[in-house]
Amino acid sequence: MPPPTLPRTEPPASAPARHAAVPQGRWSRSLHLGRLAGELLAGAVATGAGQLARGERPSWAGSVLTPGNAQRLTERLAQMRGAVMKLGQLMSMEGQDVLPAPFAELLARLRDQAYAMPATQLADVLEREYGQGWHQRFRHFSFAPIAAASIGQVHRAETHEGEVLALKIQYPGVRASIDSDVDNLGLLLRMPGLTPPGVALDTLLAPLRAQLQAETDYAAEARAATDYRDRLGDMPELFVPRVNTAHSTAHILAMDFAPGQALATLMQPGVPQSQRDRVATALCRLAVREFFDMRLVQTDPNFGNYLYDADTGRIGLLDFGAAQAVSDARVAQLRELGRALRQAHRARTHEAALAVGLVHASDTPAQQTAVVNLLLTVGEPLRTQGPYDFGASTLVKEVFQQGQEQFLASGYGQPPPADVMLLQRKFMGTFLLCARLGARVDLGEVFGSALDEDAR
Repeated sequence: MPPPTLPRTEPPASAPARHAAVPQGRWSRSLHLGRLAGELLAGAVATGAGQLARGERPSWAGSVLTPGNAQRLTERLAQMRGAVMKLGQLMSMEGQDVLPAPFAELLARLRDQAYAMPATQLADVLEREYGQGWHQRFRHFSFAPIAAASIGQVHRAETHEGEVLALKIQYPGVRASIDSDVDNLGLLLRMPGLTPPGVALDTLLAPLRAQLQAETDYAAEARAATDYRDRLGDMPELFVPRVNTAHSTAHILAMDFAPGQALATLMQPGVPQSQRDRVATALCRLAVREFFDMRLVQTDPNFGNYLYDADTGRIGLLDFGAAQAVSDARVAQLRELGRALRQAHRARTHEAALAVGLVHASDTPAQQTAVVNLLLTVGEPLRTQGPYDFGASTLVKEVFQQGQEQFLASGYGQPPPADVMLLQRKFMGTFLLCARLGARVDLGEVFGSALDEDAR
């Protein structure tokens, strides 16, 4: 009997250029964040001193939100991975139109670039999950990761039966460090100038903690991906890879390999407007179908969760750790809110917002009015006849400015329910994707009958 065939490995040149072991343990990770706080403070002091030397009046916020500090923040979060990097990804998505451009551009690297585990740490994880002789499972395993993100990194493998798989391998210690990471992040983000004014950190960090707990449960994600694939059915523009249970474990999720490039490549110069419009429209249709028909929403619209296959024009949907079921009651409430926004009906919008939990009876009249004003602004694309030009729109900046003005004038009322916050993030995140793509989408047609008075 011949000896088992060892898997071929690709040269490390195809892997990300940077490797660093994932720091494990509460104290190790707290030390990294402490160093980051010191680095940001030192950078801010140096910038302020330079402003004084030039005869300028130093601004603390302007000293913190600098390209140098953005570089320090990005590098440290990319090394740590886990909860801290996830927050950096959220900042890069949701702060692109309100943070200084160089700061936002550097943070954007966190959407698809982390440090990869060194081969020794990767091998330890594989042996822990698959056991000794794990390499005999595969005809070919590439030690060069396809992608390295906040929770894990992805590797290409081929089974002896010829199946090509993408293995999402969770970083060691990430799940155990979530609570301490989020607590330490709260301390870090309270540094003056690091977080834009008006952002309620507790409201931001609570769903982040819950989402990370869900995203590190690979068994739950495998079930959600299979359920989602079944509910999605046949949509020619989209596809969901199948889960391979034989090669999945508690910390490795194996799925069919999905060809394609990062969706962000469509932002590059020279990409036809029609192509960007078609992709953005497909993602908006998907959001509507998820909520109103499938009742299962993937609530993390990060660029890294999509692949675009230029050969077929299809979009691959990759990550279901943040999938959330939606109740019939919630669908009915948000359908009513959508109708009110489409009509720009203030009283109806207010009643719908109360039912959903976006405003509460205990909020002050000024707080309730400010939320309704904000919702009516957000509803602008629904009221536009024909395609809405996200590339030319200033809607994101207007929403941020209104939110900031509300905070300064009357403060925020009670936060909405956790599920509503995630659904809000899905729809606003999809709009942000459209804006990043500079797309034109006919949202009136996309929502179509979903908001009709007789919709069920």
